[in-house]
Amino acid sequence: MQIDNTLRFKGIILLILVNIIGATTFPLTKDIVSSLPPSALIATRFVIAAAVFTLNLRNINALLFRDGTVLGLLLLFYLAIETIALKTIPANRAVFIASLNTLIVPLLGWLSGQRVPLKTFLAAGVAVIGIGVMFWEGGELGIGDLLMFVDAFVYAVYIIFLERVASRHPTLTLTSVQLLFIATVGVLWNNTQIINQFEVIHQHWGVIFYLGLVATAAVIWLQTLAQQWVSADEAALLFTLEPLFATIFSFWLLGEHLGIRGLIGAILVLVALLLSQSPQKIEPEGKVEVQSG
Repeated sequence: MQIDNTLRFKGIILLILVNIIGATTFPLTKDIVSSLPPSALIATRFVIAAAVFTLNLRNINALLFRDGTVLGLLLLFYLAIETIALKTIPANRAVFIASLNTLIVPLLGWLSGQRVPLKTFLAAGVAVIGIGVMFWEGGELGIGDLLMFVDAFVYAVYIIFLERVASRHPTLTLTSVQLLFIATVGVLWNNTQIINQFEVIHQHWGVIFYLGLVATAAVIWLQTLAQQWVSADEAALLFTLEPLFATIFSFWLLGEHLGIRGLIGAILVLVALLLSQSPQKIEPEGKVEVQSG
């Protein structure tokens, strides 16, 4: 499917905005999770988000319900696995391993028979190296690392599936089904703990509403909208900006310093993004693209 360059540019801008919003959640939730269980935070965020999008649940058909439920299930798995993994490994290692979806997305596309430009793999590799320079601190691999590898794969599948179904349905309705599914499962997962955490939720209501309305509802909708016009490969690569923006916000809001390694890694990520946008040379077919079979 050929996408107009103007729409593609809009999609890229929207995904950059998604990364900026997503990056703000790291410093904002750092204090909350010390007093509020992750399951309660996820349930609260998605209940707020789903409540806002409830009006968009009209005219649902079977195909839309199926696609939205599959997306919601994948996103729920991603959030749950990430939450469990972060109990055993540092956030910096988790960020690096999660960024591997940048390589997994084009690899899965190639294995499924799609033509993937060689520069996509090259740009993805440079981006992953950049994130690794920024955040990897070494150490033995454990169960948390393995879980984050699974998490990177799950999110890669989410990005690919979203690209395939986003253009089939109204984006607001598709987003609403995802949010309602995750909110329902989140409440069931949390059971009655959310009631016992009312006082903590009340203390942080401003941040929690921001996380629910902006960092959850708006972000999922904007990504759904953007992936109508941006390929899954490019979307995955653009998501390497999130840890970069998170580092900037951590410096701004928490006073955490980037350091020389961080600067080198950030430069590599930006080089990867520029590389991905460089014009493809016109060569005989088969020389500039990786093909399966």
